[in-house]
Amino acid sequence: MTEHFYAIIMAGGGGTRLWPLSRQDRPKQSLALVGEDSMFRVSVERLFPLFPPERIFVVTGQNHADDLRRDTPELPPQNFLMEPFGRESGPAAGLGTIHIATQDPDAVIAVLTADHHITDIEAFLNVLRSAYEVAQKGKIVTLGISPSYPSTGFGYIKRGELIETVGGYKVYQAEGFREKPDHTTAIEFLTSGQYSWNAGMFIWKASQALAEFEKQKPGIYQNLQTIRQAYGTPEYTAVIEKVWPDMEKISLDYAIMEKAANVAVIPADIGWSDIGSWSALYEVLHIERGDDQQNVLHSKDTNAIMLDTTGTLILSNRLVVTIGVENLVIVDTEDALLICHRDKAQDIRAVVKQLQETGKKNLL
Repeated sequence: MTEHFYAIIMAGGGGTRLWPLSRQDRPKQSLALVGEDSMFRVSVERLFPLFPPERIFVVTGQNHADDLRRDTPELPPQNFLMEPFGRESGPAAGLGTIHIATQDPDAVIAVLTADHHITDIEAFLNVLRSAYEVAQKGKIVTLGISPSYPSTGFGYIKRGELIETVGGYKVYQAEGFREKPDHTTAIEFLTSGQYSWNAGMFIWKASQALAEFEKQKPGIYQNLQTIRQAYGTPEYTAVIEKVWPDMEKISLDYAIMEKAANVAVIPADIGWSDIGSWSALYEVLHIERGDDQQNVLHSKDTNAIMLDTTGTLILSNRLVVTIGVENLVIVDTEDALLICHRDKAQDIRAVVKQLQETGKKNLL
């Protein structure tokens, strides 16, 4: 039934908001942030009941491919598609799609990422099966996460009319994508009951996605076609390195999804979290292992004494003592120490930018 169903895992992000643990040579997808396995390994492993290894493709940077291959020996080495350097999710998804379309013109592809935490794997796979059926009928499908609070950190998708029910999941016309809102607007979205979080997971026919690239981003499309013509030839590496600098740096939402025709959204409750920041990681871990004061030690190796301390996340291999503090993130590595309020964890990008501007590349 799903013999033409493929998955692309985009694993090229730098994870700068998880500095100082996430670094250029070991970004967040290679880190064991929640369990004992890396985020990437977990992202691949949960797909195995639905996708055989030969139908799982990975788009990543050249510097990370070897580590990711070692992490997932089940995947064929040729299924790792390497970007010369990052161009955000638009070109990355296009690269994966053009490769799969070359092998299987009838392919339907689930475009996923390597930094999502999902607790209800069975529900996740079931909604993917339903999305596959919907995509085969000519819809580009996005999975919408049922919002549990008025988040200002996610984009939103407004649901339109109900189209059908497939596999027990309601399928709606997507009426529009909304940028990350302010707090007041987020409350309005939540109380309206018409919005889902945009989790950045899309399911599409390869041919339909490429048609959208051709229509909306002809420059990217032409570069993808040039890469496609070199696929399987000795010139492939030289060709992709030549055209990649001309690829527009743009997210998939901006490149295609916000203006695409025939977009459907399937609301899903799959226990989803985007591990994109220390505050997001805290929200996941404090449910699983928080103490009576809502404090979290990242792992069994973390050594801490916490007096009159609440709502604090600590990651350190040496003793950390806190007295009379609340809602902090403390991350201690060999060459850097981060201490910040959980509400300010998103601002770590500014720290990384300052390190770049001052030439401290050894800390990136």
